[in-house]
Amino acid sequence: MSTLKATPVAVIVLFFLLLLTWLLLSGLNLNSVRYDRELRALDDFSRFERALNREVLTARVGLSRNYDALARIADAYDNSLDRLREAAGPKSEESAAIEVLATVAHRQQDLVERFKSRNALLQNSLTYFGIFSARLAASNDKPVVAATSALAAAMLHLTLDTSQVAVDEVQQRLNELAALQSPRDDAESIQAAVAHGGILRDLLPATDAVLKALIATASNPEQTAVRSLIVKRQLAARASARRYRLFLYVTSVMLLGALAYLGLQLRARAIALRRRAGFEHVIARISTRFINSQQHEIATDVKWALQELAECLGADRAYFIVAAEPIKVYRWFRGRAEFPQGWPERALNIASRLEHGDDNIVHIPVVRPSHSYDTINLLADAGLQGWLCILSPGGQRTRAILGFDALRAGTLAQWAEFSLFRMAFDAIANAVGRVALEQEKERLEVNLQQARRLETLGAFASGIAHNFNNIVGAILGYAEMADTQVSAGSRSASNLAEIRHAGERARELVDQILTFGNRGDARRERICINALVAETRSLLTASLPSHVELMVRETPERAIVSAEPAQLQQVILNVCNNAAQAMDQPGIVEIRIEVREMAHTLKVGGDDVGPGRFAVVSISDSGRGMDKATLKRIFDPFFTTRIEGNGLGLATAREIVHEHDGAIGVQSAVGAGTRFDIWLPCAPPNELESTRHASGMVGRGIGETVLVFETDPVRLLRHEEVLAALGYEPVGFTKLADAMAACRAIPLRFDAALVCHQPGNASALDFAAALHDALPALPIILATPSARDLGAPLLVGSGISEVVHHPLMSAELVGALSRCLADSAALQGAKAAQTADQGC
Repeated sequence: MSTLKATPVAVIVLFFLLLLTWLLLSGLNLNSVRYDRELRALDDFSRFERALNREVLTARVGLSRNYDALARIADAYDNSLDRLREAAGPKSEESAAIEVLATVAHRQQDLVERFKSRNALLQNSLTYFGIFSARLAASNDKPVVAATSALAAAMLHLTLDTSQVAVDEVQQRLNELAALQSPRDDAESIQAAVAHGGILRDLLPATDAVLKALIATASNPEQTAVRSLIVKRQLAARASARRYRLFLYVTSVMLLGALAYLGLQLRARAIALRRRAGFEHVIARISTRFINSQQHEIATDVKWALQELAECLGADRAYFIVAAEPIKVYRWFRGRAEFPQGWPERALNIASRLEHGDDNIVHIPVVRPSHSYDTINLLADAGLQGWLCILSPGGQRTRAILGFDALRAGTLAQWAEFSLFRMAFDAIANAVGRVALEQEKERLEVNLQQARRLETLGAFASGIAHNFNNIVGAILGYAEMADTQVSAGSRSASNLAEIRHAGERARELVDQILTFGNRGDARRERICINALVAETRSLLTASLPSHVELMVRETPERAIVSAEPAQLQQVILNVCNNAAQAMDQPGIVEIRIEVREMAHTLKVGGDDVGPGRFAVVSISDSGRGMDKATLKRIFDPFFTTRIEGNGLGLATAREIVHEHDGAIGVQSAVGAGTRFDIWLPCAPPNELESTRHASGMVGRGIGETVLVFETDPVRLLRHEEVLAALGYEPVGFTKLADAMAACRAIPLRFDAALVCHQPGNASALDFAAALHDALPALPIILATPSARDLGAPLLVGSGISEVVHHPLMSAELVGALSRCLADSAALQGAKAAQTADQGC
């Protein structure tokens, strides 16, 4: 991360270095040397050109007798031109003008060469002309002397003036001299003087013409053009250099300012880092102290932590508030800066109303309301000049806040990294949460001890219930047998009816104890709540007191759930009976069935319900209702407000609803009645609900033989008496081997089998499985106190056709036997018809 942060800084520094280097090189005006070389070369060229012209004039007047100096000057002239070209460069703007200048220079050099050749002949002819003129001037022939003198004068004039008039005059004098009849001694001299005079006549104008052309072709304009270009470029380069130097100065000043700003930033960053380190040190001290704190020391340590944080921030008051029931407030204030009435409790509401960022931090450096309805007015009313509040993250509702009040203006504006206080919030919240967790732990430990006591009591009650169940079974069995021997309507029949009624109540109590204490996987099926309530209504109509009216409001939708019908019916019966018992005056118990579609989770009775589709059975009464204390304990086992109650009805109902992945909620108020809402998840609508078993052909037997397997001889004898009283012929066995031997000896001897099973004893199920393997067509009835510990696969695998309650009830047993024998007869008939068809 530090490398990534340093990369932009390195790029900026490199950019400034390159910029300053470029500005420095541009401001130095390195081309000025080249322009100086060009100007020096141009000056040398001009000087050598003048020297060349001067030397030509010197040679013309005869002051120079050789051309060595002229050759040296010509070479220097060419060298200066080459240096000028080299200094300008081949692609410079001055190269074209220099080439024009070079053309003029080459033309001058050609004229100089022509001058040199003609001037040499001229000087030679002048020499000879002078020699022969001197000879003729010394002649004794006066006409010759006169003609010679005239020719010399004309020639002298021609040397000064090479016009055509002077040339004609020289020619005339030459003709006059040549026409003289001179003595023989002067004839050769006259001839030579005339010859050289003719040469001079031609050379002097030609040489002067070359000289004039040389002077006329001077390169002053071209030099001026080249010089002006060089000076122009030089001035432009100097101006550009001045601009670059100015830019360099400005950039240097800016860089200096940037360095100064960077230094200030580094200083501020260093101060912030020191402040952060100091704050983190405070956080570490707070966390360490909280780690070593005991539960009773947390409040004092939180107050100390608030003081430490407030002093780091410069705040006058600090507080930590947890929105619990009741609200928990930890506070600290400096000196006399006490909290006003209702503060900081109102800070929870204010914090939720003010806008805060993603970090859930509200920072108001200066409390200055913008209008009369501004929420900040509430802070001003509390005397605040600045406010910092850290809210608990993650939720829509404010659960806890850490607040700091400034009573002096500008105090909270000096701190920048308020995100650091999130660590302080977490440290204090964890410490306060640890107190809540420890209190919850203590509560859970108390509940666990209570649950263990209840578990022990449940196990003890379950064991008693099993033994008591056998006693009740014996009472009911003997009462039924005795009832068959007394006349109807007699006093003995009435007494036996009361005995059976008391026994049935005892049996219901035992069944509720077993149901509550021995939960297990029940055999469930898809049932319609409407049909179940309709079936239960007939039972409730007969059992509810006369002053209680039952009303059922069904939903038009089919509410299908997956449940054990008997258990779900027991829930409705228990809740309705509880509602009826709460009504001292005539009233109505209303059962309402609804189907609700939940898109979100809903809290029902402390349990989360949804999302999904649910069937809701609402049972309400207009009774006396319950207070809050009673409402909290209505589902506790063995808790009851009635003298004749056992405290298991509602506890069993809640256990059954929880087993069906549902929830049960209660709404009640004293004098306003009570409403129970039973939420059950709807089954998927991809299958039809199963139908309840019909009662079948219920009636007495006609001598059918029933195999009875019971390990207890006393109970076996009672079962045989019940079956005999119902018109069946019982054959009992207490040992598995004897029963299997009897079945193998005469396979078609028995029409049905009654196997008595006690929880924890697997011999009865082993016998049922072996009997089913030996005689698959034999219907088997299982009598057990509770089938909840027996899964459906185990019953099917053992060949069980029906399950009846143990102890045996005549009506239930005769119904099961009638159905089994009817199904067996139908199966035998179908097999006989199939055999007959195959024989045909």
